[in-house]
Amino acid sequence: MRAYLTLTRRELAAYFVTWIGYVIIALAAFLMGLSFVLMLFKLRLQPSPVPITQLYFGTQYFWLILLLVPPLITMRLFAHERASGTFETLLTTPVRDAQVVLAKFTAALIFYTLMWLPLVGCLTFAWRFSGASGSPDPGTLVGTALGVELVGALCLAIGCLGSALARSQSVAAMLGLAGGMGLFLLGFLGNRFDAGRDLWSQLLYSAALKDHLEDFVRGVVDTRPVVFCLTFTAFLLFVTLRVLESRRWKK
Repeated sequence: MRAYLTLTRRELAAYFVTWIGYVIIALAAFLMGLSFVLMLFKLRLQPSPVPITQLYFGTQYFWLILLLVPPLITMRLFAHERASGTFETLLTTPVRDAQVVLAKFTAALIFYTLMWLPLVGCLTFAWRFSGASGSPDPGTLVGTALGVELVGALCLAIGCLGSALARSQSVAAMLGLAGGMGLFLLGFLGNRFDAGRDLWSQLLYSAALKDHLEDFVRGVVDTRPVVFCLTFTAFLLFVTLRVLESRRWKK
């Protein structure tokens, strides 16, 4: 456990000692602010008939952040280690490969969560000045946070695998983006199937992340997308572990 926490602190600190971490946070904050400014312009004449979270979910900026940023966060995790020559040193340390994978993923997930903190201020500001009555529904806020975390963890796991497979950060980012976009587009195929049919139909229906996240931002939490995201995230991390172990044996 001590080795895991030490590696997690090391990976998390790496985001703040290089320019890439600040660029990612600045990019995400800019897109959040821009989307909320445009949304408030639309709400200046009449109050919103739907929750602010659902209204923000419908903007292209939301999905741009959700699909573009995770590959940028994870591209350095393993590819940078090989490029800098520290990957071999990491493999020879008395640390289990599972601890390395989990520590890197945990640090990426914490950084990803911190990146979304400006969204809290934007939601509060938009809710107060959009003309909505009452206070924000706690269930809606919790559902939105849960959906963003689950989908983000899944995209980060895809990026971790891409970084473990690639030898350069640019290739790792491209693999992570391609995997996230592929999963996102697969969800549109899942809309053609009923969840009550065979196993493949249920899997495709579960991959419809856009529809499931739309339920989350309305405050409706379904266990099927939760199980799908957690299971697929764990599977991708397991594959990443196998890739790391195979490289250890090649040394």
